[in-house]
Amino acid sequence: MGRKLSAEAGAPELRRADRLWRGNQPAESPVVSEEQLDLLSTLDLRQEMPTPRVSKSFLSLLFQVLSVLLSLLGDVLVSVYREVCSIRFLLTAVSLLSLFLAALWLGLLYLVPPLENEPKEMLTLSEYHERVRSQGQQLQQLQAELDKLHKEVSSVRAANSERVAKLVFQRLNEDFVRKPDYALSSVGASIDLEKTSHDYEDTNTAYFWNRFSFWNYARPPTVILEPDVFPGNCWAFEGDQGQVVIRLPGRVQLSDITLQHPPPSVAHTGGANSAPRDFAVFGLQVDDETEVFLGKFTFDVEKSEIQTFHLQNDPPAAFPKVKIQILSNWGHPRFTCLYRVRAHGVRTSEGAGDSATGATGGPH
Repeated sequence: MGRKLSAEAGAPELRRADRLWRGNQPAESPVVSEEQLDLLSTLDLRQEMPTPRVSKSFLSLLFQVLSVLLSLLGDVLVSVYREVCSIRFLLTAVSLLSLFLAALWLGLLYLVPPLENEPKEMLTLSEYHERVRSQGQQLQQLQAELDKLHKEVSSVRAANSERVAKLVFQRLNEDFVRKPDYALSSVGASIDLEKTSHDYEDTNTAYFWNRFSFWNYARPPTVILEPDVFPGNCWAFEGDQGQVVIRLPGRVQLSDITLQHPPPSVAHTGGANSAPRDFAVFGLQVDDETEVFLGKFTFDVEKSEIQTFHLQNDPPAAFPKVKIQILSNWGHPRFTCLYRVRAHGVRTSEGAGDSATGATGGPH
């Protein structure tokens, strides 16, 4: 039915084409009948008929099915890939988070010190009061022990203080040379001014007010019998030679003589050139005329400020007086200073009567 309709619809066109073709043919061409034309048109229609649509529709349907299957397969593969990627990401994130938490936990364990004495369980109110009461008792016991220890320390300190005081007084009595000093004014020694050199007077600085006793800065010779030794507190005599005679508190068997002079490091003049250098010691008998030579010595300012010299008193003799004769000093051109003279030995028994006679007799 469809074929006939298509043939009828294409017949006028074929006829028109045939007419044109005939008009274009040369005059000598043979005449064709209408039956031949109908047969020709029928043949032409058969030749122009399309190929059967069954094969085309089947292929298109097959292609469509395949395309749908391929698209579905692609969607499935994409979804599977996405799922796999998402799972891998989640696994990676979980792994990194686990590592971070593990590192943080290890850091807390090793860096933060553990809490000691941390209560493992909560205490009840009664247990808490009991613990506080026991700790209070322990504190009271500790306070009692501390008080006891403080008393013991105080007693030991007091005993040590007494010992130190006794040792200090003993050293003072021994005059730091561990020998008794009989040339101390506090024990009765004095200066025989008649046999002692005159004091040094500086005429260049002697103003008229220095003539008054309370403005006279010159020290008398009795200063050598005092234990106060400091720069400037000395007896000075003129020149580099002089003498001093010390009246002892009794008759003493002299064994040693000690001289003391401040070291050059503390001198205000920057040296010790006014210190005595060579000197001699004599023991005076009761008649004040007989002198016994006891030795000649040298005081070295480069050594200790306190120097003791052993006397040549053999066999030992007791003297009521001793004379120190200075022979030279360490270079001062105008005067020589004596700071301290000490006489050591043994006081004889008959010296007590001499001491009493001396105290009421001759000048002091």
